[in-house]
Amino acid sequence: MAREGRAVGAASGELVTIGEFARLSRLSAKALRRYDELGLLRPALVDPVNGYRYYDPAQVEGARLVAWLRRIGMPLSRIGRIVALDAGAAAVEIRAYWARVEAETAARRDLAMYLVDHLSAEGGAMSRIPGNTGSTGKVGGTGRTGSSAGAEDTGSLGGRGSSGSGVPRGSGVPGGPVAVPLAIRCAALTDTGAVRTTNQDAAFAGPRLLAVADGFGEGGAEASAAAIEALKPTAWGGGDGALSAADLLNALEDTADSASRAVRDAVAPCADPDGSGTTLTAMLWTGSRLGLVHIGDSRAYLLRGGELFRITHDHSLVQSMIDDGSLSREEAASHPGRALLLKALVGEARSAPVAVACRPDVRLREVLAGDRYLLCSDGLSAVVDEAELRAAVITAEVPEEAVRRLVGLAHAAGGPDNVACVVADVVVAAEE
Repeated sequence: MAREGRAVGAASGELVTIGEFARLSRLSAKALRRYDELGLLRPALVDPVNGYRYYDPAQVEGARLVAWLRRIGMPLSRIGRIVALDAGAAAVEIRAYWARVEAETAARRDLAMYLVDHLSAEGGAMSRIPGNTGSTGKVGGTGRTGSSAGAEDTGSLGGRGSSGSGVPRGSGVPGGPVAVPLAIRCAALTDTGAVRTTNQDAAFAGPRLLAVADGFGEGGAEASAAAIEALKPTAWGGGDGALSAADLLNALEDTADSASRAVRDAVAPCADPDGSGTTLTAMLWTGSRLGLVHIGDSRAYLLRGGELFRITHDHSLVQSMIDDGSLSREEAASHPGRALLLKALVGEARSAPVAVACRPDVRLREVLAGDRYLLCSDGLSAVVDEAELRAAVITAEVPEEAVRRLVGLAHAAGGPDNVACVVADVVVAAEE
C-alpha cells in the first residue's frame, strides 16, 4: 500500500494524490476532476479498483498553465488545443487569443462611447470624429502601410482638391449652418496584379454600399464575392429615408451574420473549405451616417481636414505585436507571420490561415460634406509607400481617377498581390 497522499508509478516515480496535487498546483480537487473529464489535464495514474487519481509532481507547471489561461477568460476548448502544443506554438496561440480579446473590447468601447454621445446629443454631431477610440491614427511616417499601426504624423497633408460642391477636399466643412441632404459619389476597381494569375479580391461601390474583400484559399474568390453580395439586401432594404442609429446598428449586426453565413455556404463545396475565407471592409450609407463592417486586414481610411486617418484596425498577428510593443513597423514588413489573420470570415476555423474566426467589428460614423473615404485590400496598403498613398487620394479630382492612380501605384511597386480599392466622396445631394 502507498503511504498517505502517495502512490508509486512505474513510469514517473513517486506520484501524489489528487488532494496533494491540488495543494501543489493551487487548484481545487473539483477543478482537477473537471480538467480530467475534458482531457485538459489527465492524471498520471488512475487506480483501477477505487478510481482514485494520482498525479506526477512534474505536471504542476501544466496544471498552473491551465489555471492561468482560465484566469484570462480563455474557453476550455481553446485551452485544450494550447496545452497540446510546444511552448513556442502555445505562445503564438495565446498572443492571438489576447489580440482578439483586445480588439473586441475596443469595439465594445467604441460602441459604448458612440451610444453615450448619441444619447447625450439626441441626434447632434458626434464629438468623437474623426477617430474611433483605440483603433485609428493619422497616417504618417516612413514605413509601409502594410505594417503600420496607424502612427501619428504631426504635419499637414496639404494638397488640393474639390468635392464638386464648393467645399475643399477633406475640409470637414459641412457646407454651411443649415443641414443639407448628402450623397455618395464613388468608384471601385480591382486588379489581378503583376504576379498572380487569378483574382480573389472583390470590390463594390454603389449609392448605399462600399465594400472590398480579399479572399484566400481554394475558395477565396467565391468567399470574397459572397461576402459582398450578402451586404446588398441590407443596403437596398433601407428605402429612401435615413435609418436611425439604433436601426443601423441592428442592420449592421444582421449584415455581419449574413456575410458570415454566405462565406460558409460559398466555400462548402471546396475540397478544403476550412482553408478558405475572406476579409471584409464595408460601409453602408443611410443618408447621414456610414455604418462600418470590418474584419481582417483590408482597410478603410478617411480624408478630412487635409489629413488621412486610418479608421480600421488590422486583425492580424503582426498588428497585435506592434500594438504590444514587441515588434516595430519596419520588422513587421518581413515578419514570417505577417499573413496570419486573427479574424476573418472563414468556412471553418480548424485549419484556416486565421487564429480565430469571429464576428466582424461594427461601428457608426457621422459624415461631413467633403469627406473622402478609401477602402482597400492589402494588395495596395502593404506595398505602396504612405506618402504616395496620401498624395493619390488627396490630389485626384474624382473617385474614378483616384482608384486608377491607386492601382497604378500597386503595379509600380511590383504588383505582388491582387488589388481592390474603393474611393467615395460625400457630397451635397444636389451636386451628386
